[in-house]
Amino acid sequence: MANWLVFLIVFTALGSGLVAGVFFAFSSFVMRALEALAMVEGIRAMQRINTAVINPSFVGVFFGTAAACLALLGIAVMQWGERGAAHLLWGSLVYLIGSIGVTMVCHVPLNNALAAVDAQSVDAARVWQQYQRQWTRWNHVRGLAAMISCALFIHPLW
Repeated sequence: MANWLVFLIVFTALGSGLVAGVFFAFSSFVMRALEALAMVEGIRAMQRINTAVINPSFVGVFFGTAAACLALLGIAVMQWGERGAAHLLWGSLVYLIGSIGVTMVCHVPLNNALAAVDAQSVDAARVWQQYQRQWTRWNHVRGLAAMISCALFIHPLW
């Protein structure tokens, strides 16, 4: 395996592992902490988190890993039948669909809906309760996808 390919695989594995860790943190304790706050405080805190997450470091890792997945997907198709190609293909697809896809289809609309809510409105309690339940459920999915991707990327390096 060429050195540049090993570097790309390691970069993608580290990126997906880092993203999995972020999602794990939210599923295991951040959302629970927000739920324990008064509703108005929880909504405002999550609204701020959703704004703060759009920064060069997180966006760079999240979408940089996606770009690397696209490259590995193409390499896997071109090198189909060679050792590790199936792992690279599946790792890429799982990350792209399970992490990026779920974020775009599930989390972005939920985050946009929460951003539009006045935390002190009559509707806020209903929106916050649904948001927490749906957001966390889908976060488990994307966290698991990123973790599985990381494992699939590491496997060809053994």
